[in-house]
Amino acid sequence: MGMIRNLRLKLWGRQREDGITDYRQPTGDGGRKTEDEGVNSGLFIRRLVIAAITTCALVVCWWLAYELRFDFDVPLQYEAQLHHHWIWIIPLQLGFLLLFRQFFGVYKYFSLPELQNLAYAMALCGVSLYGLRFLDIGFSPPMGIILVQSMLGFLALGTMRLAWRVVHEQYFSRKNHDCFAARKIAVIGAGDVGARLVRELHARPNLGLVPVVFLDDNRRKWGSSIHGVPVVGAPEEVQSQKEKLGLEEVVIAMPSCTPKRLGQVVAILQKARLKYVTVPSIDQLTSGSVRVTQLRPVRIDDLLGRESIDLRVDQIGGVLKDRTVMVTGAGGSIGCELCRQVAGFQPRRLLLVDQSEVQLFQIEQELIKLGHGSIIVPVIADILDQPRMHAVMQQHCPAIIFHAAAHKHVGMMETQPSEAIKNNALGTAALAELALDHQVERFILISTDKAVNPTSVMGASKRLAEVFLQAFAREHGGQTRFVAVRFGNVLGSSGSVVPIFERQIAEGGPITVTHPEVVRFFMTITEAVGLVLQSCAQGQGGEIFVLDLGKPVRIVELARQMVRLSGLQPDRDIEIKFTGLQPGEKLFEELQNLRANCVDTSHPRLKRLTSEPSSLKTVRAQLSWLKRDLHSATPDDLKAMLKRIVPEYTAHFASLAGEKAEDRGRIAEGDEAAPGDPTAAVPLEEEAKAPTQRLVMALAEGAEHLAPAHRQITASTDHPNDGPLQWRGGGSS
Repeated sequence: MGMIRNLRLKLWGRQREDGITDYRQPTGDGGRKTEDEGVNSGLFIRRLVIAAITTCALVVCWWLAYELRFDFDVPLQYEAQLHHHWIWIIPLQLGFLLLFRQFFGVYKYFSLPELQNLAYAMALCGVSLYGLRFLDIGFSPPMGIILVQSMLGFLALGTMRLAWRVVHEQYFSRKNHDCFAARKIAVIGAGDVGARLVRELHARPNLGLVPVVFLDDNRRKWGSSIHGVPVVGAPEEVQSQKEKLGLEEVVIAMPSCTPKRLGQVVAILQKARLKYVTVPSIDQLTSGSVRVTQLRPVRIDDLLGRESIDLRVDQIGGVLKDRTVMVTGAGGSIGCELCRQVAGFQPRRLLLVDQSEVQLFQIEQELIKLGHGSIIVPVIADILDQPRMHAVMQQHCPAIIFHAAAHKHVGMMETQPSEAIKNNALGTAALAELALDHQVERFILISTDKAVNPTSVMGASKRLAEVFLQAFAREHGGQTRFVAVRFGNVLGSSGSVVPIFERQIAEGGPITVTHPEVVRFFMTITEAVGLVLQSCAQGQGGEIFVLDLGKPVRIVELARQMVRLSGLQPDRDIEIKFTGLQPGEKLFEELQNLRANCVDTSHPRLKRLTSEPSSLKTVRAQLSWLKRDLHSATPDDLKAMLKRIVPEYTAHFASLAGEKAEDRGRIAEGDEAAPGDPTAAVPLEEEAKAPTQRLVMALAEGAEHLAPAHRQITASTDHPNDGPLQWRGGGSS
């Protein structure tokens, strides 16, 4: 019984003995036992049938080899030899076929890999027989017969398997799925991906797609055919082919084409009023995570994307591999992608820091599914909670910190500037202080292009964080490398206009756009994070890296393109409504201010901004003033204070009656206040008694005024300004 059991295990190809139910063992689940025994018995019988058919085919091939060798007049002595050889040569060949798993395949999917294994099995068996022939031991067949029989056996077994696949595809599959109405499709792209797609569609008629024509830009392919499907011309001929062949749908099989060409093809298909889908991206196809037949609609990021980034993988891996890496804001859009890409460089430990348990759980489960469960450590923490962050760093000793935690919603931060300042500026400063205390090697701040000549509180708070980081790097650059990275709007992120437009289109409109001339820089989240990692590897400390943002995109054109991608027409099916610029928004984003110098780096998609850092003592004092009146000052007063610290910031104040609003704006711009205005600056010697928000507006003219004011206020308050920032209290990460 044990021998039979072992034989069954070998024939069924099972890897674990406990995967087979033994009928002698008692079980409480009689139904499951009966079902498993039925399946296993079916497999066993099927493989025995395959082995029997293969044996018969090999016997016939040996007989035919002798007949061909002797011109169908086999001498009697060789006929006797033939019968003796069958006894041991056929089992030898079956053994080699078993070694290459020729009895375990599903022949309706028989393809080139299985054909290669069959060739290896027959060739290896023939070589073995040749070896016996050279040993001259007296019972090996003639060399000519060995060669002929090996070739005949390969042809016979290969033909049998291929015939079964053809019969299955041409008869059984179509008979079983005749309820599907097959749609005639054109495939744009006659390359490797297009060929794989057509082969898969032929093998899976249940998908209901019948490829009838290829369209390709390569003229050398015109007039040829791939898997029986002709290549007739360029994609521009799709209209004529639609009328000629009755095309109902088009599959775009060009995963590596440029976004510009893809946009042209999409426009052609929209004009021809044909439905269209595309194959997955080239990254997904090469990784094997999807099949070529997993078709999807063309997305807006396919049209806005750019050429793939040539990352210096070795350089990035040298920084991240076997190191402990911390990502703050790990549950956000940027933080999640940072975690995915960093995990791919095999860090020793990856700390996922976020205060949202729901988002943290989601990225944790995703990374576990991707096979990184052994290196990740989810940490629920607020970056403003210094005791908690101190304990986390003390326990795990991170070598690299990617600081992505931030408030990024422009409109919401305009009405609540205290939260933007607290989280984006004060939080960054406090985390940088902790990084220095715990000897972190690299600290990378995720910044934004809105920090350039900011018109919003969010952008100004990010700029203030950059200013602190540069000053801090000059003071302590030899211990920790502090770097900031700016990039534009990320497609598909939680704050992007793309999901908002998608929801408005699904609801039937209207699509709301702030201004017909507003433009923005867009980049894919994968591209942005890849360049962040490249900046981490290149940064020496104190730099602000700017990513190559490409060409700006008009938001109204983006909206119209998304409407067309959904099969509708803008301004006819979906209304586009202009609502006007909101406070803090501007028509266009800038890449650098006039005081910064932009220089090239070793990577063509990265630029480095250099400027003279501010005094760390001055910046700390400014942050301390902001922190002191963070929750007592009005939003407009906080904006005015922020304007004094970030001179390039253009503040938007709430509507106030009469001259008060005008004078407040004039003071924020640095003009002289009107006599008797309640927001006017008081004399320096009385500043200790005045409201702090007025004092900051008066003293922030320059460092020479800041120092004496700082000394006077320090004497009358309990808030020291010279030491590191200490923030205790709640906040958002």
